[in-house]
Amino acid sequence: MKISVSADMLDGIGADIAEELRKRGHEVLVHGALSDDESNDWARASEAAARDVAEGRADQGVVCCWTGTGASIAANKVAGVRAALCTDAYTAQGARRWNDANVLALSLRMTSLPLLDEILDAWFAADVTDDEDDLASIDHVAKIR
Repeated sequence: MKISVSADMLDGIGADIAEELRKRGHEVLVHGALSDDESNDWARASEAAARDVAEGRADQGVVCCWTGTGASIAANKVAGVRAALCTDAYTAQGARRWNDANVLALSLRMTSLPLLDEILDAWFAADVTDDEDDLASIDHVAKIR
């Protein structure tokens, strides 16, 4: 799978996130502090990763900033992106399953490497639900402007 990833700094898991995804066999596109030639501003870096997803250059995205909040807000401004700020594996699993989230937002401050491993395991293992009510909600969210 092709994953677009961004971070606004290399603190916390910022220096490790791209390599962790590569170890799992994913092709990784990098933005922000992970790239030598891009702005590391959280808003611009998160937007770049989200646009990769929305425009089909990546299957999914991971956006990171100190709290994860700004990264998720910026990513969600891009049409077609459903970014979820996840601080644990259960939330990551639910975001994929019940919300069909296509961008994972993470806090560089709160996410340790062991927790990152758990969150990524849950994120990539979850299948989107086939429950009609959940799918109707996902469709409704896509139509909100």
